[in-house]
Amino acid sequence: MKRTLLHDVPSFNTYMEWYDMQAAIVPWLGQRPFILFSYAISSGNDCLICSTFFRKIMIDSGDDPDDPKLSEEEKLLMDFGRYITKDPHNIPDGIYDELKKRWNDKQLVQLIAFAGIMYATNLFNTVAKVPLDEVLYGYTKKGDNDAAGK
Repeated sequence: MKRTLLHDVPSFNTYMEWYDMQAAIVPWLGQRPFILFSYAISSGNDCLICSTFFRKIMIDSGDDPDDPKLSEEEKLLMDFGRYITKDPHNIPDGIYDELKKRWNDKQLVQLIAFAGIMYATNLFNTVAKVPLDEVLYGYTKKGDNDAAGK
């Protein structure tokens, strides 16, 4: 993805804001919840590159991305991420109520802004037909191998 984006430096710089948002969110959310939220968005968007990237992180850390053991907070984040990708106009009020119980307005803005950047990253990779990095081949889900060019 980065190699493709470097055809235009302003585009590259825009997408690299992902890392600034990660640096802002992980200190108060935690690394694993951040990865799970990112994975929920990426898999919800059927983004082969991003979902496989997060699968790799989860697998390498001993997690099962197909059946992660989730805390209530992690389940909330994954549900929120899935709704963002599948039906953003109808996210249940109960999800917002739970989010507001756990995090302040600034943190919620950061989560939603990050979700937008993650969504855009998924869109870029899919529309630009960015090929899957070879290092990720062993981490694809069953059925993704054809899309990975394997």
